[in-house]
Amino acid sequence: MEKVMFGAGWLNLGSLVLGLIAWILPVVNLVRHNKADRRNWVVFSVASVSTCAISLCMQIFYTDHLVKIEDWSALMDTSHAVALVATLLLAVTIILNVITLVVYYRKS
Repeated sequence: MEKVMFGAGWLNLGSLVLGLIAWILPVVNLVRHNKADRRNWVVFSVASVSTCAISLCMQIFYTDHLVKIEDWSALMDTSHAVALVATLLLAVTIILNVITLVVYYRKS
């Protein structure tokens, strides 16, 4: 059982790291928008949305883990915060990528 819990704890850490990457990629894209090579901005945006999706998926897997081990108190304590943070992650990721899209289309 220890091995399972150790593995499940990585889901939260991985979700946090991937969520931060989902926000960092469009910011990097915006910082380098004046550079000569602007062809890869789509790759950065797709990578950003993909890391956001994987991050949210990891949270779903963690919630599934809590259901499987029947840790109802953990679910009741964290479900509202997880839903709020997941919404924030998705909204900010979409906003940053839309801003990137507008900046790059305005340049061309």
